[in-house]
Amino acid sequence: MGRYFGTDGVRGVANSELTPELALRIGRAAALRLREKSQGPIIIGRDTRLSGQMLESAVVAGVTSTGLDAFLVGIIPTPGVAFLTKALGCAGGIVISASHNPLEDNGIKVFGPDGYKLSEAEEEEIEELIAADDGPRPIAEAVGRVIPKPETAGLYLEYLKEQVSLDLRGLHVALDCANGATSAYAAQLFSSLGAKVTAYYDQPNGTNINHFCGSTYPEKIQNLTREAGADLGFAFDGDGDRILVVDEQGGFIDGDQILAIIGLYLLKQGRLPAGKVVATAYSNGGLRKAFLESGGDVVYAKPGDRYVLETMLELGSILGGEQSGHIIFLENSTTGDGMLTALKLLETRAIQGKPLAELAACMSIFPQQLVNVRVENKNGWQDNARIQEAINLAQEKLAPFGRLFVRASGTEPVIRVMGEHPDQATLQAVLEPVITVIEQEQGGSRAS
Repeated sequence: MGRYFGTDGVRGVANSELTPELALRIGRAAALRLREKSQGPIIIGRDTRLSGQMLESAVVAGVTSTGLDAFLVGIIPTPGVAFLTKALGCAGGIVISASHNPLEDNGIKVFGPDGYKLSEAEEEEIEELIAADDGPRPIAEAVGRVIPKPETAGLYLEYLKEQVSLDLRGLHVALDCANGATSAYAAQLFSSLGAKVTAYYDQPNGTNINHFCGSTYPEKIQNLTREAGADLGFAFDGDGDRILVVDEQGGFIDGDQILAIIGLYLLKQGRLPAGKVVATAYSNGGLRKAFLESGGDVVYAKPGDRYVLETMLELGSILGGEQSGHIIFLENSTTGDGMLTALKLLETRAIQGKPLAELAACMSIFPQQLVNVRVENKNGWQDNARIQEAINLAQEKLAPFGRLFVRASGTEPVIRVMGEHPDQATLQAVLEPVITVIEQEQGGSRAS
């Protein structure tokens, strides 16, 4: 796997790339790094993947070998671990999950005592500790304990409800839980606020997480919302940190539109610091157009929620996110949270007294196309003369109203090609040569 940490923790095929042996070393190194500031416990959660229990056991062994206790909360959304890490005064938190990735993958994310994901510098320190494989090894009664804490998940749900003023009586929502970490929580949360809930894909068996369901299969929640006769639909990903929404008319609302709906409302209320939200280069150009027309603006961060967060902290921004539905409300959470995002969106809907379909019209959407080119080797494309020539030519043809972005995924063997232009036919014609050259030079085929 080379360098262990990528854009969102450590990812790899479980038991092949991300082995129990490696998980133990990561758990131990992370605990050694975190215990420098606190002797508190490390809280550990996971999603529903079958490999999660195997890797959890290894991580626990690594943590307790340093003398720190391990709090096991079990299956819980990633933002739940972030919240509990800070709420329970833990030295740190660890989540075993590969988010929206397929079953065979898994991952390890590490949070600091403040509930934020570790910085790249801190992850590099952990990698150095992994390589050194030293540090104290306490014995006898000094070895860390394993303490089950499943009841603490209830604190997370109560906290979510405290973040909004919301009565959902009379509202019928359909939920696609991706057979993932929100399966035991989402229906309970919405029901407790008065909503009628019809839940789907909420029966995880260890092997069905993200399997043709969840936020990466948007047509599922669209059809299910209609079949259930629900007013709205929400689809989560495997670890519950992102969301896709189906409005009252059956249309999709993605992360850009969520930023527009909530961000423009906050801007109008004078509650958006500097009048800015943070997005990424992959966000639709219509988002910035909507903010500029309202007297605000959009600041772009590098793709990846960690970079969105870094930019938000630098600017003092309270709202940011990605088109994928990974939205960060810094006044309420330290990381993206799909269930919190749904509640905030519903609260904004209730306050303005308008349906989401009408609120989403505040942003015009430029035609956009994202193609994931699955390659044999995702390295070196930046230095490939043919690829760079094709990219430069495409950018010239799309200017001045269009954009082109090419980047390698941080977690998959994929090079992503995203283009945007007011005219769909022009966009498709310009992207095709870029995709073809990448396939020829890096070896591979387009995934979607």
